[in-house]
Amino acid sequence: MDLRPLDGMSAIVTGGGRGLGRAMALGLARAGARVIATAAREATELEAVELAARAYPGEPVVLPMLADVTAERDCDRVVQAALERFGRLDILVNNAGRGMKYVDENFMDGAARFWNAPVPAWRLIMDVNVNGSFLMARCATPVMMRAGWGRIVNISMNHETMRRPGFSPYGPSKAALESATIIWAQDLAGTGVTVNALLPGGASRTGMIPDKVPEQVRARLLDPAIMVPPLLWLASREADGCTGRRLVASRWRTDLGGMEAAEQAMESAGWP
Repeated sequence: MDLRPLDGMSAIVTGGGRGLGRAMALGLARAGARVIATAAREATELEAVELAARAYPGEPVVLPMLADVTAERDCDRVVQAALERFGRLDILVNNAGRGMKYVDENFMDGAARFWNAPVPAWRLIMDVNVNGSFLMARCATPVMMRAGWGRIVNISMNHETMRRPGFSPYGPSKAALESATIIWAQDLAGTGVTVNALLPGGASRTGMIPDKVPEQVRARLLDPAIMVPPLLWLASREADGCTGRRLVASRWRTDLGGMEAAEQAMESAGWP
């Protein structure tokens, strides 16, 4: 078994300081990819990810960068850093996001209805979750197209959550990103660059969960590491023909080979 299947590749993981982003950044690094992990504010979290990577065998590389995905200049700076530091960019994971706690700290018990949502919170969530993913993909795609190969992975969520009452604007923001996934995949057909969605398949232990959530509830949340096996497959050469799809991490079977496991976890992006 190849313990470093992504050896020599370069990746960017936005929102890489905690939760899903941290798990995916470390998973990519352990698989041999050289990773830039970004966050808008929390430098100490990124430094902790860099330190954690150093503890693995083989000297994995995680480069921490403070960058705001809603700022075009920052997105370009991150892509240029990958090229300058690693000489290439193969993988973009659009994970940076803002959740419902910015609208209502009690959202797990029933969030505020859309007409009560604070306008600044609505704009923040839509800006990060939708515009941030677009700006990062816009900067990364020409680099990947010139290389004739690349992976864009948009972090999505269950369709049920997109339709859940009281989940504006988080649900609409992820529905927009899901739509972007299938459209971008078609736009990039034949270029060697694929676009897919990846989601946990349930609530996970991330920074989007308020601190006051009871421990018994937190214990039932999915481990963010659940994202790593399907992400590594999506980033591999075996997934060359996979684009415009969504993979549900909780359905990934580690007892199966990559393609067979992917088929068990995969469905069309969007709303077939």
